[in-house]
Amino acid sequence: MSLGHACVDIYQGAVAALVPFFVSERAYGYAAASGVVLAASLLSSVVQPLFGALTDRWAMPWLLPVSTLVGGAGVALSGVTGSYAATLAVVAVSGIGVAAYHPESARVARLASRGSHTAMSWFSLGGNIGFAAAPLAVAAVIATGGLRASPLLAVPAVAGAALCAAALRALRAPGAAAGRARTSRGGEGRDDWPSFLRLSGAIMCRSVVFVGLSAFISLYVRERTGGGELAGTAALFVLYAGGAVGTVAGGGLAARHGRVPVVQWSYALTVPAVAGVVLVPGPALYLCVALASAGLYVPFSLHVTLGQDYLPRRVGTASGVTLGLTVSVGGLAGPLIGALADATTLQTALAPLTALPALGCLLLRPLREPALPEAITPHPHPANTDAPERA
Repeated sequence: MSLGHACVDIYQGAVAALVPFFVSERAYGYAAASGVVLAASLLSSVVQPLFGALTDRWAMPWLLPVSTLVGGAGVALSGVTGSYAATLAVVAVSGIGVAAYHPESARVARLASRGSHTAMSWFSLGGNIGFAAAPLAVAAVIATGGLRASPLLAVPAVAGAALCAAALRALRAPGAAAGRARTSRGGEGRDDWPSFLRLSGAIMCRSVVFVGLSAFISLYVRERTGGGELAGTAALFVLYAGGAVGTVAGGGLAARHGRVPVVQWSYALTVPAVAGVVLVPGPALYLCVALASAGLYVPFSLHVTLGQDYLPRRVGTASGVTLGLTVSVGGLAGPLIGALADATTLQTALAPLTALPALGCLLLRPLREPALPEAITPHPHPANTDAPERA
């Protein structure tokens, strides 16, 4: 599941990694380039909670390989489209594929992990590795063959679909930990909507910061350091790779100190780190990018498990919101950042991102640790996977 997650999230990271190439080969301005990121985020942010609600009612394991292929196909076609509108359309299709994948995969991963927060951090690590690999994969393909070589970016989707199919076969095997499973309380429990909404608001703040940095860090580092495309790609890699380390660290820290304190500390760390990205000149900028990455990613998997435990009766919906709507909404701010950069400078446009983690801290302050989920008990896998199932 973690490896399949990596193959899917390559396509979330690939959109931002393609931006410098759209700027150089197609002469897109900042606003136009950020519109591509918005196209990947907009439909995803709208439909992901819908997919989450559906998975609360029915098990849809077939979504995992299918959505992986759809997500890859959109990005693979983005470099060969003949117009800006067509590019937006195929990137939007990719966003829908990514949206369809995450709620069901989070549900299946929760069952396979028997509710372990640490295990869920390893599942989230797969997605972070995909993000980190995206700029390297895009650079390897596009820097050598230009945007016309983008169909080669479909390879991870094919591999990911195969991995998802293999994982699902393992889960259906006799004696598997999670074939058709549910919590021993059978979806019982009290949904804590006020806490969930506060958590969602903080994730939105994190999303705007992360998407803003993802979309523009390559261009910004090239401006600040005077380096070429390699300098910008290296900065994007640091942003994503730091997340891979931060996600696993988050699970371990939460086991020792609790999820809510770790999430609160992470948002507090992000404030000076993002300020450093905006203000620190020269090579030290890469250190600030790494610290910002840690602050943004340590709470990543904890967001998911907290959301699921705040809404124990709606695990799919919680997954769709924490992994989808609140994360994708950052793309809505992309065009605003791009327009401001076109009107002023990129540094001026990125400066407001410093305030958002501070707002997230305020939203998180009243939160308390939710009740720990009870053990997940296995049940035989039904012959008909279309039967209604509570997550």
